[in-house]
This record gives sequence, C-alpha cells and structure tokens, in this order.
Amino acid sequence: MNRRTFLNSLVSAGLLLTFSRQMLAQAGEKMMIETIEKDESTWKELLTPAQFEVLRKEGTERAFSSHLNKNYSEGTYVCAGCALPLFDSETKFDSGTGWPSFYVAIEGNTASKRDFKMFLPRTEYHCARCGGHQGHIFNDGPQPTGQRWCNNGVALNFVAKPTS
Repeated sequence: MNRRTFLNSLVSAGLLLTFSRQMLAQAGEKMMIETIEKDESTWKELLTPAQFEVLRKEGTERAFSSHLNKNYSEGTYVCAGCALPLFDSETKFDSGTGWPSFYVAIEGNTASKRDFKMFLPRTEYHCARCGGHQGHIFNDGPQPTGQRWCNNGVALNFVAKPTS
C-alpha cells in the first residue's frame, strides 16, 4: 500500500466514523411530542367530571377507588385525556398506597414541576402532550429507580397487550 492509498483510507475511515456518530446522535435524540391545547369547555365535554377534576384541576381521587390499582395485566397505561402512552405494565407495582404506582414512566412522555400544595415541596408530573395532571413522584419506590410514580387511576386508561 502506497502513501496516497493509505491517506485516502484514513480519510475515508474518518468520514465514515463522523457519519456514524452523527447518525447515532440523531437516533438518540428524543422525539418532540406535539402538544394539545383545548379550552376548558372542550375538556369538560370530553372528560368525565372525575377525570376533569384530576386532569385539568390537579385534583386527587380517593385512595383505593380506582379499578386500575389492582390491575396487573400486560399492556400500557395511557393518558385518559389524550391517549399518550405513559407507563408500561412491567413497571407497575403494589405500593400499598391505594393508587396505581410505577417505578418509571415512558421516557419523554411526562413533564414535571414543583408542587407546594401540601406545604412541603413535591414533584408533580403531567402528560407531556395534553398537560393533564397525573400524580406525584416520591423517592420511596422499588429498585431499579427507587421512585414511586403515584398516579390517579382516573387519569389513566389501560390498553391490554394483544393476545396472539
């Protein structure tokens, strides 16, 4: 191999490496979720009164009132306001609190903010698409995250995994 062939090979390898890194970086970028905005009267038409109170007014349902609390079927938990997938059933656990609880949300599908409604700061999370209030994140959950995503059941719908 002469010097020119060797240098061309190095340049080609460098270009290939640069292109590969760019492709991997683009593949790793989070997809932006298009947000949904509706006025209050439209939300009232689309949601039940209980869903409206939780999703739009940041209310909390009574503990142990949701049929989803003891649901352990395979599938996906989606936002009751816009059907964005929020949790995989594999991440659900029985926290004993009376609300459906998960140790992690589907990445990129929730957003959070600080909440001081109970005087102590808490992390409130909501649907990244429609902004619907879901619940709060606590640091008393199981591994691997140690988190408990405590969700209002009325703010979720369950989509069962199709059986083959």
